[in-house]
Amino acid sequence: MKKALIFRGGWDGHEPVLVSERFGRMLEEAGYEVTITEDQADLDDIEALRGLDLIVPCWTMGELSHERMRNISTVVGEGCGLAGAHGGMCDAFRDNVEWQFMTGGQWVSHPGGDGIEYEVVIHHGSSPITDGLQNFRICSEQYYLHVDPANEVLASTRFPRVAYYNTANRAVDIPVAWTRFWGLGRVFYCSLGHHDDVFDQAPEANELMRRGLLWAGEGRRIARERGLDVTPFLSELKMY
Repeated sequence: MKKALIFRGGWDGHEPVLVSERFGRMLEEAGYEVTITEDQADLDDIEALRGLDLIVPCWTMGELSHERMRNISTVVGEGCGLAGAHGGMCDAFRDNVEWQFMTGGQWVSHPGGDGIEYEVVIHHGSSPITDGLQNFRICSEQYYLHVDPANEVLASTRFPRVAYYNTANRAVDIPVAWTRFWGLGRVFYCSLGHHDDVFDQAPEANELMRRGLLWAGEGRRIARERGLDVTPFLSELKMY
């Protein structure tokens, strides 16, 4: 049976309990054994983390120690998946640039705050995550993120929707969901999820998140089946 660890905490405004329980149900329905914790001490045992197929952060802001970041980075690099949503993953641990490097992006603003109605445009390409999904509308925060150009963008949204300082610039499409790799590990992110019920506004939103979680959780199995080794991804430069 595949195993997933969801660690939740940080700012309560993002409803980490409700969101983590939603993600836990998605994974359990797919046959995962899910552990939900509010104690970052569960990130201290790297050998226990190596027994996981997926790590799901639901922790807005806060701090992550050097040692815990190293453990997560190591096991994801070895093939464990990493997947999350909204501020629980890409507004977590703002002072940790290695976290931002691994996850592929960082929230910087949501002009207009909550209650902005906008369209999520699905990108159809090489990823099975978006197969059959259509564009949909959401009323929530519209996340403006700084993102890694190496990400494979699965969905995007057009800015600006409201007048703010960025309006002086040209219109841009900001990613809403993406995939990337960290060594052998699969990484998935979706910027939806300011509140748990955002995923109920459109069936496509909930399905996009569900598929992303399951996609990320396949990395370790594939690495094992193909006999892949993380060593070629590591240089002589020691980051830690």
